Amino acid sequence: MTQRESEQRGHGDESGHGEQGGSTHSPGGSSARARTEIALRGPAELADALPYLLGFYPDDSIVVVALHGARGRFGGRIRIGIPAAPDEWCSVSAQIAACLEDDVKSKGGRPDGAIVFLCKDPADGESGNAVMERLRPLAQALRRACGKREMPVYEALCLSAGAYWSYCCPDGACCPAEGRPLGPPGTSAMAAAATYAGIQVRGSLRQMEGRLTALGAKAAEAQEQALDSASTALVPRMLASDGRDVVGRETLLLAEKLLARFRRTEPKELEEAIADAHDDSLVSHEDAATMILGLQDRRTRDRAAEWMEGSDAGPALRLWRALARRCVGPYTEHAAAPLTLAGWVAWSAGDEPAARVALDRALRSDPDYVFAQLLHRAFNDGMDPEPLRRCMRKERAARGAEPKRGGTVPAPRTAP
Repeated sequence: MTQRESEQRGHGDESGHGEQGGSTHSPGGSSARARTEIALRGPAELADALPYLLGFYPDDSIVVVALHGARGRFGGRIRIGIPAAPDEWCSVSAQIAACLEDDVKSKGGRPDGAIVFLCKDPADGESGNAVMERLRPLAQALRRACGKREMPVYEALCLSAGAYWSYCCPDGACCPAEGRPLGPPGTSAMAAAATYAGIQVRGSLRQMEGRLTALGAKAAEAQEQALDSASTALVPRMLASDGRDVVGRETLLLAEKLLARFRRTEPKELEEAIADAHDDSLVSHEDAATMILGLQDRRTRDRAAEWMEGSDAGPALRLWRALARRCVGPYTEHAAAPLTLAGWVAWSAGDEPAARVALDRALRSDPDYVFAQLLHRAFNDGMDPEPLRRCMRKERAARGAEPKRGGTVPAPRTAP
């Protein structure tokens, strides 16, 4: 498998908006394509390009993209949710500017400028224009924060209600007060280049997070009861000196059983909500509770991470997502384990947008979860997951050479 990367480029033009170009490539392996470069001119093409920069449409988000060199090559980018309280906007803007500068510096360069996107759906009865005006102080705070670090914001766009507005363009004929409609998705030069490069847009951030969000109230009540029962039964055993390994083996045996079920039963529907409901039906509340509690053990979780490639990757990703949806009520922090596993498998399989969303949610669930922190850093640093996969294969092979003992868990299947 190859890890897919995208590198975007841009450079200023005479209009004052900035002319942005880009290159997207998939390095390494026989599937890699030649680098494809494309020029983006003006706010309309920048707005159209945003989902392709991230792999999804970032609703309710601030996105800041670094620019490099005289041609304004697109570089590192930061996405966070828009803080609900306006009095936080100045401090958050300062943090974003610092993170953008420090992150890019750590890679041997320094941003020469930035582009800002503010994406927000209107509230009930609110117009897109009203959203744009409401977020104008946030755009100004971001421009000031980046300017203080000598990273001028060459364009700041608001995307809302199917239209875009520029906070930088003073020309009403170019960027009217009522905004300009976004073009039909998939019809631009950027869309064509992204398709050629193998980059997919996976819907909106809200839709992707929905696949990892806890079940609704009706199912959550029964799941919480099952988690309470499993906690009462398993936690004392896990804390006992000789119980941790036994519970770990039982958890992995159950995982193998569930994965076999997921392998046999693929969702017939392509619609994500229907496919996820199908997967939810494959796991009982009791089995989900046992798995969630068992995966809180680090060694058990690390063994589970070995279902990461080949024919294992798809069923494992579906299982970890299903378990994340079962972390309800007071057990929401327990979601860090299955969310991190989902992020790891998605990254290993080359699905970077899904990996990014899962790892972000894992850290939101438990900011101190070390495995998620390490994967999140490696992913954002553009590392290849193959060295980690290689380590896991070696550990699995070493266990296979050990003398067999009763209750030994079958090793996860490997890719051909």
